[in-house]
Amino acid sequence: MTCPDKPGQLINWVVCSLCVPRVRKLWSSRRPRTRRNLLLGTACAIYLGFLVSQVGRASLQHRRAAEKGPHHSRDTAEAPFPEIPLDGTLAPPESQGNGTTLQPNVVYITLRSKRSKPANIRGTVKPKRRKKYAVASPAPGQEALAGPSLQPQEAARAADAKVPGYIQGGNLAKAGERPWRLLRGPGVRGRGSDFQLPKAGETNIRIYSESAPSWLSKEDIRRMRLLADGAVAGLQPVSSNSGARLLVLDGGTSGSVPGCGPSPCGLVKQPLDMSEVFAFHLDRILGLNRTLPSVSRKSEFIQDGRPCPVILWDSSLSPTSNETHSSVKLTWGTYQQLLKQKCWQNGRVPKPEWGCTEVHHHEWSKMALFDFLLQIYNRLDTNCCGFRPRKEDACVQNGLRPKCDNQDSVALAHIIQRKHDPRRLVFIDNKGFFDRSEDNLNFKLLKGIKEFPESAVTVLKSQHLRQKLLQSLFLDKVYWESQGGRQGIEKLIDVIEQRAQILLTYINAHGAKVVPMND
Repeated sequence: MTCPDKPGQLINWVVCSLCVPRVRKLWSSRRPRTRRNLLLGTACAIYLGFLVSQVGRASLQHRRAAEKGPHHSRDTAEAPFPEIPLDGTLAPPESQGNGTTLQPNVVYITLRSKRSKPANIRGTVKPKRRKKYAVASPAPGQEALAGPSLQPQEAARAADAKVPGYIQGGNLAKAGERPWRLLRGPGVRGRGSDFQLPKAGETNIRIYSESAPSWLSKEDIRRMRLLADGAVAGLQPVSSNSGARLLVLDGGTSGSVPGCGPSPCGLVKQPLDMSEVFAFHLDRILGLNRTLPSVSRKSEFIQDGRPCPVILWDSSLSPTSNETHSSVKLTWGTYQQLLKQKCWQNGRVPKPEWGCTEVHHHEWSKMALFDFLLQIYNRLDTNCCGFRPRKEDACVQNGLRPKCDNQDSVALAHIIQRKHDPRRLVFIDNKGFFDRSEDNLNFKLLKGIKEFPESAVTVLKSQHLRQKLLQSLFLDKVYWESQGGRQGIEKLIDVIEQRAQILLTYINAHGAKVVPMND
C-alpha cells in the first residue's frame, strides 16, 4: 500500500482507516447501541458515501479526457487562468524550455490620473509672433473676411513676424488674434486706403488676449499707452521736495485726457516710488477707482535709464495748500468726528453744527481700506504714531515721530478732491510699503471706520486677488521686468494677500458692516 502524496488524499485515507473498523465493530458486537455510537456510525457512513461518489466522478472525467485526445489536454494544462493579486502587480510570465515566453491572458487596465493643469492667467503667456493683416470693416456687399483656417499656408509664412501691441483705428482686427485675409469676389474692388499695416514698434502696454481686463476701462488703457509710449516733448521741474518732474508728452489725442497745457503730461517720480504702479492696479481691481493711471517708463534722459513711475497729471484736481497738500483741511480729531456724523450718507444733508466737509462718508472707508493694504501712512498718520517707523521713513527724517502725544491736532495730508466733483476723493502719493511685518501693521488707519465697501471685500474673499493682480500687472512690461518678472510679483502679492486676511479678520472681530458703496 502506497502512502498518498497529496494532503487531501492523506486526510481521506486517515478517516477511512478509523471509521471502517469502528463501524464493523459497532454492528457486529453485542454492546448496546447507544445514541453516541449511533451518531458516530451514521457520520462515518455518510462520509464513506461521499468518498465513493467523488471517486466515481473523477474516474468518469478521466475517461472522457482520454477519449478527446492528448492535444486538447495539453492546451488546457498549459494555459491555466492566472490569478491577479490584489495589489495590482503581476508575476512575470513563465518561460518555456525553448526560450519562448508564455503571455498570460490578462487585460491591463491603466488608471490615468487627471493632469493638473496650471492656472490659465490671461496675458502671462506670450503667443507666437504672427504677422497681422488688419482690414477695416467692410461695407455690406463689398468685401468679406475669412479666417486663416482657409489659408493655412499664409499663416505659416507670417509665423516669424512681429505682433503689434495694439492697433489704433476703426473696427480693425484685434491684436493677438490670428491673421485674416481679404476675399475678393466678382465685382468687388479693393480699397487700398482702408488698410492699416501694424506699427513696427511694440508698445510697453501689452495685451495679447482679445480684450483688456474688465476692471480697466478703455480710458485707462488709452491713458496707460499714452504715458508708456507717448513721444516726449519736454521735461519740466516741479516745485516739490520729492524731486518729481513733469513729463510733457507730444502727440496726445483729443479727448478726456487731462493736460498741463496744450499737451498731456505725466508726473515722473523716483524709482523708489514704483509701488505707485502696483497701487493703481490694486485700486482698479478692488473697484474703488480713486487713483490716477500710473505706468512704469524708462528713458535715457530720465533717472539714467532706470524705470520710474509716471502718473497722469490731472488738471481737474482742486488746488491744495503748500503745507498739507490737501484741498480739505482736517485734523485727526475733526476727522474722527466726521466719521461719527456720517456726512452725506443716504442723501442726508448734514447740519451746519456737525462740521461736515463736502466729502461723502463712504470715501473715508475706501481710503482706510486702501491705505491699510498698502500701509500708506502719509495721509492719515503723517507722524507715524500707529507703527514703529524706520529711519528712512519721512516722519523720522522730518522729526515728526515725537509729536504723538496730542494726535488730535495732527493735520491730515494729501486729501484731494476734484473741482467738478467734491464728493469724491482722489488718491495721490500712493507709495506703499511691502516690507512691513505683520506685528507692525498700522491699525490706526482703520480707527473709526465702521463700514467697508462691498466690492472690495468681495474681491478679497473670492480667492481671485492673486490671479487678477497677475493679469493686470503683466500689462505693464517695464514694471513687470523691473520687479524680477513673475517671481518678484508673486512676492508682492503674498504680502497683500496676508494683509487682506488680517483685514477680513479685523472686520469680523469688530463687527464692521460691509455695505455697497456705489458711485
